[in-house]
Amino acid sequence: MKRHVSDYLIRWKESKRRKPLIIRGARQVGKTYSLEEFGRKNFKVCHYLNFEEDEQLDKIFRQDLKPVRILKELEFYLDRLITVNEDILIFDEVQASPRALNSLKYFQEKMTGLPIVAAGSLLGVELSEISFPVGKVEFLDMHPLSFGEFLAAVGDHLSSDFLRDFKGNQKIPEIIHSRLWQQMKNYMIVGGLPEVVTVWKENLDSPLIAFKAVRKVQKNLLISYLADMAKHSGKQNSMHLERLWSNIPGQLAREQSGSASKFKFKNVLPGVRGYERLAGSIDWLTKAGLVKKVTMVNSGNLPLPAYAKDNTFKLYCFDTGLLGALGNLPPKTILDYDYGSYKGYFAENFAAQEFQGAEEQALYYWRERTAEVEFVHEFNGNVIPIEIKSGWVTQAKSLRVFAEKYKPPYRIILSGKPFQIDYEHKIQFLPLYLAGKIPLE
Repeated sequence: MKRHVSDYLIRWKESKRRKPLIIRGARQVGKTYSLEEFGRKNFKVCHYLNFEEDEQLDKIFRQDLKPVRILKELEFYLDRLITVNEDILIFDEVQASPRALNSLKYFQEKMTGLPIVAAGSLLGVELSEISFPVGKVEFLDMHPLSFGEFLAAVGDHLSSDFLRDFKGNQKIPEIIHSRLWQQMKNYMIVGGLPEVVTVWKENLDSPLIAFKAVRKVQKNLLISYLADMAKHSGKQNSMHLERLWSNIPGQLAREQSGSASKFKFKNVLPGVRGYERLAGSIDWLTKAGLVKKVTMVNSGNLPLPAYAKDNTFKLYCFDTGLLGALGNLPPKTILDYDYGSYKGYFAENFAAQEFQGAEEQALYYWRERTAEVEFVHEFNGNVIPIEIKSGWVTQAKSLRVFAEKYKPPYRIILSGKPFQIDYEHKIQFLPLYLAGKIPLE
């Protein structure tokens, strides 16, 4: 599977100021596959070490963190030489060895010629306990396959190439719009986890069998995520995490309008009502990469974090496919949606996933009094409002309220409506599947 992260890794390899790279991301987003493929294609030898698989590896780092000694012992462990300027070291599931993780800053100081990449499924959680000196390592967050990556992975290269090369001055013919919309519905069911996408692709000749196989794999993955919670957070905390995690579909679907609603703390955990009691669990799931937190801002001015209300937010699942599996939503429910007549919260989850995959920045929604816009983004020094509408109905009262008060250079409506730009009223009507292309070139 061709991933966008491959391009980043090539730039990292060729950088004259290269530092050890730490890749964060939830389990099963494809970190190991991407790194091993990159290592094999771009280095003389790729040395792969899995710290979760073999606990003996951790012992090599216990004596001290001197790179020369560590490298020599790793050569004996691997039974082969490690050439500093030609090979690459991959530390996988490195969260199982905090000492190995901490050694990266010493490799950066004393062995800069050796490329090292560390990856792990719960690094976001583990790194909160470790302090890295500024400038000693680089970080990269990895997400599930984006919609564009999904198209390429399932072999729809015509759609993938069109989406990749699309510019804001083009038209989208009806036949292409129909194909992309249908594939987007498939993506909403399958999601972007490589194992699930592979199962989908292998069974494409029989869609009914494919959807059943997809849900089976997704249910198994949900079990593995729950096992991670139990293993890494303690029994009591894992119970809270499981309740919170399982509560997300119900929270998102609560609004009768179909739009995602803000998170309600009441009844998530027995006897727990306020944000303070749940903040730790929410933070854990966010750092583990399992949820996306979209915080409310009560102003359309910059900087957005200055107007954020930390205890008012929406939680989205990191993968639309798992959202459906978590909420036991039958695939047919999504397949039966015609142009845009989908549940609003599913569309919002899709958009949140595409936004964060395309550009690493915090996500916000805007609310003042009764007006609310699903997303606001900072692009080129401007706050751009992005509203998501079900079906063909694209009237957006809240968007007008925002525009009249804050005068953005343009506003965006994502819906089932074909692509159109209304230059007079400064509105971009974009099909939902273009979410990852915002801002348009």
